[in-house]
Amino acid sequence: MSRGLVFAVLMMVYLCGYTQEIKRFNPDTLETIQLDSVVNIKAQKFGTETFINAIITDNSFYQAFRNMKKYGFTAENRIYTYDKKNKVDGRIYRKIKHHASGPKKMEYLVKQDTGKVYKKNGKYQLYTIEMFDYIFMNAYQTDFVADAPMIAGKAEDSNQGYKDKLKTLIFSPGKPIRGLPFIGSKTEIFTANMRQYYDYAYHSGTYLDSIPVYRFKVTVKPDLSNSTKDGLMIKELTTIFDKRTFEILGRYVDMKYSNMLFDFDVQMNIETSYFEGEKLPVKISYQGNWDYPFKKEERASFLVLHKDYHLEKGK
Repeated sequence: MSRGLVFAVLMMVYLCGYTQEIKRFNPDTLETIQLDSVVNIKAQKFGTETFINAIITDNSFYQAFRNMKKYGFTAENRIYTYDKKNKVDGRIYRKIKHHASGPKKMEYLVKQDTGKVYKKNGKYQLYTIEMFDYIFMNAYQTDFVADAPMIAGKAEDSNQGYKDKLKTLIFSPGKPIRGLPFIGSKTEIFTANMRQYYDYAYHSGTYLDSIPVYRFKVTVKPDLSNSTKDGLMIKELTTIFDKRTFEILGRYVDMKYSNMLFDFDVQMNIETSYFEGEKLPVKISYQGNWDYPFKKEERASFLVLHKDYHLEKGK
């Protein structure tokens, strides 16, 4: 397997946030949900299976990112990279105006880079940032989920298949990722065999000050042996459901895994909200480390905020 391909495989887990024992700067300080009570589910047809089935079959969360292309909005992207002592050594800030109509889809309002961001050849220092560009900058310019056409005269991106699997990991947690070496089946946490390792909890709460929600939290059982815990890649999967429609509004994933080839410890939070009844992304945060032999360990975090959604003329 080529080095670039292995990097792409490892970055299937890149979009997720990370908290180390050594505290470091976290750009995400926005509180969006307030819990008010534990949900005591007594109805026979409403319980764990209801939430799990909704997670597995939901397409609306994925659709929220497709909906972006129809709207004008402002995006603020803050990206940080870190050295081995968790001190910030690179910063990227972008404030972008997205236009749904017209030939120019992106207008940079602010574009700032400081520290160790680029290599001498102009490419990003970290593959993490390259993947960030693929996911989000592509979303601002085209359709988030559409397969990018091959440019005439150029070979298709050799990592495209792995980037597509990354989308599955983000938007369809709990499903297996076919063809992903080392970890493809470890995402399948809702099988009969895997459920014995997880606890499930439900809470009622309020999201963004006004939306009534359920929080469904899946976590590794605390009384498992260390060896069993180490073999479980997804440590936590928390999903926020709109009580009124049972659509997914938010998702938090905590993943950690290590073997002889690589190790990673990452977390990611994605949140959506409504604009005139349509669900759209409003916040994406990430913190994570991943390490691969003979390659510099990557440490990065980012916070993406979308605001001021509006329909443009002709849309």
